[in-house]
Amino acid sequence: MPMIEAKNLTKRYRDRVAVDDLSFSLDEGEVLGFLGPNGAGKSTTMKMLTGFLPPSGGTATVAGFDVFESPLEVKRRIGYLPETPPLYLEMTVAAYLAFVARIKAVPRKQIKSEVERVASACGVQPELGRVIGNLSKGYKQRVGIAQALLGNPPVLILDEPTEGLDPRQRKEVRQLIRDLGKKHTVILSTHLLHEVTATCNKVLIIDHGRKVAFDDTARLGAAETSLEDLFIKLTG
Repeated sequence: MPMIEAKNLTKRYRDRVAVDDLSFSLDEGEVLGFLGPNGAGKSTTMKMLTGFLPPSGGTATVAGFDVFESPLEVKRRIGYLPETPPLYLEMTVAAYLAFVARIKAVPRKQIKSEVERVASACGVQPELGRVIGNLSKGYKQRVGIAQALLGNPPVLILDEPTEGLDPRQRKEVRQLIRDLGKKHTVILSTHLLHEVTATCNKVLIIDHGRKVAFDDTARLGAAETSLEDLFIKLTG
């Protein structure tokens, strides 16, 4: 059974179709690069997969649970980083992660060790006592990924996780995502081609809400019409 499966997923806003009959599946441990121009429908798709947005048609399952029939079961199995990390800037890193852990129903006795686990995995353990508002953008992004890891969900959905970072910070976050892919199924949304080729083993390209390509990254990159040429054609 696929870890994530979407069938004919569609989202309409009156006369505008944001996601149009989208189907794909991911197995456990795969890292998908979700690629497309700005406004292609990537964020809308991820909001439907996480249960934050109802579809106009189609179905989606995560770890065998229907996103729309069993939304709480799905949310327990997904760690989600939206494009703007949901951080409370006046809190310390430790207090914020403990707060999110309580929301995620991590048992009280395990909260401290769980906060330390995700902080260590994301390289923010030395910053646990600092106020989030005083951190660099790169560290804020790491804290955002850390909150997604709380509770050790099998699926991570990351929306533009390197947006606004400098080249060194991008490299660090890409390596972090590669490491996370060893233990989680990951969807990485981006409009940057090199993010996908450097990080992911599968790629899904959409444009105007429709699937343009879906395959292994290496196979698409070796195709007669290369992944780069295809993306340039889409983005103009």
